[in-house]
Amino acid sequence: MMMLSRLKHDLTMAEAARVPGGSRVDLVVVADMVEHGAKVLDVGCGDGELLRLLAETRNVDGRGIELSREGVNECVAKGLAVIQGDADTDLADYPNDAFDYVILSQTLQATRQPRVVLEHMLRIGRRAIVSFPNFGHWRIRMQVLFRGRMPRTDNLPYVWYDSPNIHFCTIKDFRELCVEAGAKMEKAVALNPWGSPLRLNAPWWFWNMLGEQAVFRLSRGKTKNSE
Repeated sequence: MMMLSRLKHDLTMAEAARVPGGSRVDLVVVADMVEHGAKVLDVGCGDGELLRLLAETRNVDGRGIELSREGVNECVAKGLAVIQGDADTDLADYPNDAFDYVILSQTLQATRQPRVVLEHMLRIGRRAIVSFPNFGHWRIRMQVLFRGRMPRTDNLPYVWYDSPNIHFCTIKDFRELCVEAGAKMEKAVALNPWGSPLRLNAPWWFWNMLGEQAVFRLSRGKTKNSE
C-alpha cells in the first residue's frame, strides 16, 4: 500500500492525504472516475490542482469556474481555462449536455442550494462527480458529544464563525439527496483519514461512521416523485 502524507498548502483543505507524487488522494480518486479525453467542467476548482491532474493523467479538455479571485488568478497563471463564477447562480447559464463530466470537489457543503447545484450538474454533463467531507464521521460525532462544540478536523479546519461551509451533510444524507434529485449512483468511494478507501462491500452505515470523506460518480436517473 502506498504511503500517504498530509501537507498544509491548499486553498480548500488545510490538510489532506496525498500520494507520493504530491496530489491529494481524493483528487486522484476523482480523476480515476473520468474517461480519457473527456470534456470536463470543474465547479469550484480552487487553485486548479484537479484540472491540472486531469490534464496530465486523463488528457481531458478541462474548464473551470471558481468564486475567489485568488483562485482564478492562480489557475490562469498555470495556463488553465478558468473563469470567475458562482456555482449557485452561474450553472443555470450553461446549456444541456455541454460536458461529459461536471465535477464538484469538496465544495458541495459551501453552496447555498446543494440540490439545485446537483440538478444543474446532471443537466450540464452526462455524468457528475461529487466529493465532500462526511459530517457523520465518528470523530465529528465525538467532538459534538463530548466537547459540545462545532467540530474541526483536517478536512473541516475552519472555526464556525469563519467558515465557508454552510450545508454539512453525511454520506447517508447525500445518498438521500441523490434519490430526491434523480441521480443514479454509478460508483462511490469512502476514504478514511489517511486517504485509504474503505472496503466496497461494507454496509452504508459503516461508510457513514468511518469514512472521513466520500466521492460519488452520478448519472441521470429517475426522481423520487416520478417513480
